[in-house]
Amino acid sequence: MDRFKSFNFYYTLLITAVVSVGAKYLATLPALKLFGHLVIALVIGMVLQLSKSLKAQTKGDIPFISNKFLRLGIILLGFKLALDKLLTEGKKTLLLAFFVVLFMIILTYTMCRIFKVDHELALLSSCGCGICGAAAVMGVSGQLRAKTDNSVLAVAVVAILGTVFTLIEVTLKPYLGLEAYNYGIFTGSSLHEIAHAVAAGGAGGQVALDTAILAKLSRVLMLIVVAIVLFVINRRSNDEAQGKMPMPYFIIGFIFMSILGSYVSFLKPLAPYFVDAAYIFLGMAMTALGMSVNFKVIKERGMRVFVACFLSSTILMIVCYLIAKFVF
Repeated sequence: MDRFKSFNFYYTLLITAVVSVGAKYLATLPALKLFGHLVIALVIGMVLQLSKSLKAQTKGDIPFISNKFLRLGIILLGFKLALDKLLTEGKKTLLLAFFVVLFMIILTYTMCRIFKVDHELALLSSCGCGICGAAAVMGVSGQLRAKTDNSVLAVAVVAILGTVFTLIEVTLKPYLGLEAYNYGIFTGSSLHEIAHAVAAGGAGGQVALDTAILAKLSRVLMLIVVAIVLFVINRRSNDEAQGKMPMPYFIIGFIFMSILGSYVSFLKPLAPYFVDAAYIFLGMAMTALGMSVNFKVIKERGMRVFVACFLSSTILMIVCYLIAKFVF
């Protein structure tokens, strides 16, 4: 393959890897922790566009990295999903996750369409808000053959809102009247990114943190269902001129890695290292995505989708609070 013989490919690979590793460490700083590794990598990638020579040299390989490394990262992220724990301790949170994802995708999509956001961007934003943030947006973008600008805009909106609502929920915590377990259910089921659920859940202590992670990972599992549904729907709706929709093989890999990490005993201690590698690859993909963003599109279309997602996220927060308070 000519790509693997090209100096530019390895140069692009190195740039995105350095940015991803740097973003990972920047995300540990108190001021940046809420934004998370992937969002920081995306922003740095956008800044790198200021260098015209760098942009020209990496242009040919950026799509490959943003596509292939994203899928590799999601596959390895399967090690983070402890299926054994979910199936034993998370039966109620799995049911809640199904309800939240279905409710949030329908609600956010409807809100977006009311605000005249186009179908593709509305669906990407809905999946990001409903499932697990940036990883969900990128996970379904391949099934939709989404435009890069739409993917970046959806990631940006979900990331900003996730941070805003994390701060809101932590601030409201003393006034919510929730026990630690219920507070964990509330944060894990209402916030968009895993990092946001961890940050907000951790404010309630260890019990709240563990519950928040369990509730959030239950929603992550729904990415499998949504990706397959989108594959089936789009395959039927596509005509011959457009070709067949790609089968979400990375989701099969995600499930396989989840099974390995949950039931193969000697791999369990290695799971944190696989997850770290997953985020490095995802960070590389987000960097590549940032390096190809069209700022004009964000300026022209960002506000409508932001307002629509803000409203749906507010409704979700209220609904999840009532569920945590009166159902769990």
